[in-house]
Amino acid sequence: MRYLPLTPADRTEMLSAIGADTIDALFADVPAEARLPGPVAGLPAHASEMAVERHMAALAARNLTAGAAPFFLGAGAYRHHIPASVDHLIQRGEFLTAYTPYQPEIAQGTLQVLFEFQTQVARLLGTDIANASMYDGSTACWEAIAMAARITRRKKAVLSGGLHPHYGETVKTMARFTGDAIDARPPRLDAAPDDADVIAAIDGETACVVVQYPDVLGRIPDLALIAAAAQAHGALLVAVVTEPVALGLIEAPGHLGADIVVGEGQSLGVGLQFGGPYLGLFGCREKFVRQMPGRLCGQTVDADGRRGFVLTLSTREQHIRREKATSNICTNSGLCALAFSIHMTLLGGAGLARLAQVNHARAQAAARRLGQVPGVAVLNDVYFNEFTLILPGDARAAVRALADRGVLGGVSLGRLYPGEGGLDRGLLVAVTEMTGDDEIEALATALDDVLQGEPA
Repeated sequence: MRYLPLTPADRTEMLSAIGADTIDALFADVPAEARLPGPVAGLPAHASEMAVERHMAALAARNLTAGAAPFFLGAGAYRHHIPASVDHLIQRGEFLTAYTPYQPEIAQGTLQVLFEFQTQVARLLGTDIANASMYDGSTACWEAIAMAARITRRKKAVLSGGLHPHYGETVKTMARFTGDAIDARPPRLDAAPDDADVIAAIDGETACVVVQYPDVLGRIPDLALIAAAAQAHGALLVAVVTEPVALGLIEAPGHLGADIVVGEGQSLGVGLQFGGPYLGLFGCREKFVRQMPGRLCGQTVDADGRRGFVLTLSTREQHIRREKATSNICTNSGLCALAFSIHMTLLGGAGLARLAQVNHARAQAAARRLGQVPGVAVLNDVYFNEFTLILPGDARAAVRALADRGVLGGVSLGRLYPGEGGLDRGLLVAVTEMTGDDEIEALATALDDVLQGEPA
């Protein structure tokens, strides 16, 4: 029996209260091409539980999973080794069933975990403080822009052309409702990052400039140079890190002048998981702490002098009046934050540095080999574990042909930037400690075959 708690009269009354004619009006902001015109094709309208399980298993078997093929996908989500102890610990009942501490005095364990997480994130990002996590990297990026607007009392944000386009689209979506002006610089298939273009766009109306580090093509911008230019105009520098493992090898953004540092924490402790749930990181200078979205856990002592943990700042709409909240999309991905913190603890500073060195060395080996394939050029010679290849033709066709050969060969820039001329020949290749020499050779051989037009 279907469970339908609302009657037609209930729905009519609610629609009348909010001024909507139909339920469809609630989805007006969802593009028509993203809506389903009817039930999902291929699923039976009615079947037994066993039949549904068989059908879904057959659909799942059509997937080519990350561990079943040479894997070079990245572009903001990376395949790293996750120690078995991470999953073992986060599945303990006291962690797995815990939610956010709305009554913090009885959630000491959760608060302590978040306190340790904040410490690790602040040290990793090079910031004075960090909050108790965000929803994901893209929404953390928008929150940084909104925070910069509150601090500077300006409404313009400059986005580097090297910012991941999904992050840029999230920013533009939110800015529609706040009136912020978004100056998104055009992406370019150049070996050098667009530092000069970004600096030229900063003016006296700019609240912040947003720069990804390393950027979406794998290039490493000069944050110190951009920070100085932003400071000269009274603007803030927001650095975006989508691959936190890189910070085991390259300098932390906070040490290079970034005022706010945000990013995606998925690489540490959190699997690919079909795109989520993931983990947003957020750190900033201490003087901006009261404008920071989300929550901040602190350490204190009780009346008997015993160590304890509290929510020091809680600027979410659940804790204070909605109009005074700094954010209403700062959902705390608590279990993902715990996984991140456990993985960081197992690695330690030295372990993270070694992991980063292995990633970079593996990427160098891949770039050298792939650069030997006739017709292929490596765009950038400075990168961490991700770089861009230039192919003689459309990279989207090459990616599909590689998949037909059982190789997940990377992310085509034509997919990330549909309709952007001059980018369709770019192929973004990510390499981690999980990538073996045999997989690099498999990609090089398959790519050679594809470019030579040999059948699969």
